[in-house]
Amino acid sequence: MSVAILAENLTKVYVKRRSLREVALRPFRRAEPVTALSGLSLETRTGEIFGLLGPNGAGKTTFLKILTGLVLPTSGRALVIGVDVAQDDRAVKRSIGFVTSDERSFYWRLSGRENLDFFARLYGLDAASARRVSADLLREMDMESVADRSFMSYSTGMKQRLAIARALLHDPPVLCLDEPTRSLDPIAAKHLRRFVVDRLNRQRGKTVLLATHNLPEAEEMCSRLVVLDRGRIVRQGSVAAITAGLPGRDHYVLSVRGLEAPPSDPRWRLEVERQDDGIARLAAEVERDGRAFSDLLRAILDSRGTIVSCARREPSLQEVFDLMEPDPGGRIG
Repeated sequence: MSVAILAENLTKVYVKRRSLREVALRPFRRAEPVTALSGLSLETRTGEIFGLLGPNGAGKTTFLKILTGLVLPTSGRALVIGVDVAQDDRAVKRSIGFVTSDERSFYWRLSGRENLDFFARLYGLDAASARRVSADLLREMDMESVADRSFMSYSTGMKQRLAIARALLHDPPVLCLDEPTRSLDPIAAKHLRRFVVDRLNRQRGKTVLLATHNLPEAEEMCSRLVVLDRGRIVRQGSVAAITAGLPGRDHYVLSVRGLEAPPSDPRWRLEVERQDDGIARLAAEVERDGRAFSDLLRAILDSRGTIVSCARREPSLQEVFDLMEPDPGGRIG
């Protein structure tokens, strides 16, 4: 499978601007640099939904801005459909669409249709082609009924759908979505996620790069992802690969009949929920010392419990976040 996006040792360092007061008080003090990305390397396959997961300020937005030509890297290189973003930004912008969660670049007094027509002309389409493409996208976004209303009257979900439509005006093979559901209510967010997965990715074959700090969203949408923290990749791969082999404890869910009292041991932690049918549901966190889990099962049987079912629960991406070191501050984008 071909590569849609390639980043090699990508680094971005910003120099903090100093206020006039700081310059006056400390004229010879140099501004401290802040590293937003540090040696980032990854590749995204054509036709997949690839996630950039991390806390606010981990470097996700900076990476997207480099890919879209809005920011130049300090070192390293990034390629979109084989084109270096620092060498031919025009070609890159023809291959990529960028959607953010805070779209303030629309003309609020114009209608949704007029906004799309305007931006289509900026992409070089003639008037007739612009109207045709805008109409097709409004239909695809299920916005035909509100197309002639002013942008300022739209709900947040409508504005976000129009932002996606604008990113598709030039039919790019790659879409970059920066926190696309951040300001949406749960129902609108669910609809948007399904639209991206079903229509844009599966039906139209778009490669999607999704930046998010929403863990369930990343698990639902992405085939592969990287976890960023302070500009560095701390984990990467499929969701299963990322969560496999986490240090700490294994998680199990057990159903036990006739359990008089849950066994106690410092090597495990149990949460017990009693059911009406006399079965206790145990959520167990067990240390990985080779014997703790078998000892737990033996202790349950010694307590006259009958194990009805037992299943190992795979750790979630939340646990990846929980194991990341606290941030000392100074994050950017």
